[in-house]
This record gives sequence, C-alpha cells and structure tokens, in this order.
Amino acid sequence: MSSHSSEQVKRKTSDPELPSRFSMVRSFQLADFVTLGNGVCGCLSLMFAMKALITQNTDFLFTSFWCIPVGVFFDFLDGRVARWKNSSSLLGQELDSLADFCSFGIAPAVLGFACGFQKMLDLVVLTYFVCCGLARLARYNATVAAMPKDSGGKVKFFEGTPIPTTLVIVGVLAYGVSCGKFWRFANPVYQHEGPFAVFSQAFTPEHVWGGEITLFPGYELHPLVLMYGVSGTLMISRRLRIPKP
Repeated sequence: MSSHSSEQVKRKTSDPELPSRFSMVRSFQLADFVTLGNGVCGCLSLMFAMKALITQNTDFLFTSFWCIPVGVFFDFLDGRVARWKNSSSLLGQELDSLADFCSFGIAPAVLGFACGFQKMLDLVVLTYFVCCGLARLARYNATVAAMPKDSGGKVKFFEGTPIPTTLVIVGVLAYGVSCGKFWRFANPVYQHEGPFAVFSQAFTPEHVWGGEITLFPGYELHPLVLMYGVSGTLMISRRLRIPKP
C-alpha cells in the first residue's frame, strides 16, 4: 500500500463519524413537539399582526390575538406531557424558553405596536418589556437547578411573574380593538390592486385608547403602553415569589 493511500485510511479512521440525517429531529421527545407548537403560535401571531397592518383588516389582528392563548395552551401542555412520559431534558428546557420568548415576549410587543403604540417613547417601553422577558427566561434557566423543589422534583415557586402572564396584556388589547378603542379603519374592503394595501394614518391621539401625553417637546407617550413597563418589571423581580401550580 502506498504512503498516500495509507494516509487517507488513517485520516478516515481519525475523523469523527458524522451523525445520521435528521438526528436532531429524531431525538425530539413528544413534549418537544408540543413546545414547538407554542413557538409556531408565536411566529404566526407576528405574521398576522404584520398582515393586519398591510391590509388594514382587523380580522388578521384578531387572528394574531388568538394565537397567544393557543400558545399558552401548548406551554401548559408540554410540561404535563414531559412529566407523563418522564422525558424532561436540557434541550426541552431551552426549547421551551425560546418558544416562550417568541410567543409571550416578542409577539405581545409587536401587537402593541400594531395597535398604535408607535411613538418613540412607546418603542422604548416596548423594548424594555422585551428585554425583561428575555432576562427573566435566562435567569430561570441559569437558576432552576438550584431552586427549591418538591418531592417530585418540581420547582416550588417562580421568581417574578411567569412570562405567559403577558396574555393579560393581549387580552386588554383585544378587548380595546373589539370595542373600537384602537384603529380608525374597521375592516375596509381589501384592495386588490397589489399585494400591499395603502396604509393610512390610523393612529391619531383620539384613535388610540387612553390618548397620548407630551412629556417633552416632540416626545409623546401613550399612557396605556405603561402596562408593558409594569409587566416587564414584575417579571424580573426577585422579591416577588409566586407558588408554581
């Protein structure tokens, strides 16, 4: 055997074996697929919110709202399935946090924007809310191993409000839209001239629930957006401990 071919054999035996195709998907447990359902709901909520702004059709906005409680259902279900199948894993924990961040962190903030919280100071509050949700989930993942647990290995309490509680904010927005407290346009006929309908200035002060106030010249704020600030602050609190059901 030549030195060249012996070198090839040596390199081949020393290289790590490649994993089989779709090995990651095949490694998923049933609970992981349920968790992905939560992530899908968050993604669809974002897309339908953008579709509502493009078409000026509140039907898409209500579809976006409904995606969030469905995501809460999947988030509730995945833990039950994991305990039923006894299949909890570090991958499932990380997957759950990422899905929660999409459905209960980013999506509610985008829905707030779609409902008219679009002033610069509104965006600051919405960004603060998203960052609080991200920090809360990261803290949970970093500390869950050291937190007190019951005899079944389940964490006894949450530090700060769980991020799915942002469903309350989504409920407030949905109620406001259904009562005509947001959006000047109300389900106009879809324009078929092209893929994008003309976007009108719908979010004047009198058409956003609670109006707006001027804090500094040129800087307005919608007071109702502060519910995002309160929610974010409660999520990152370490003194607030809520028993886990």
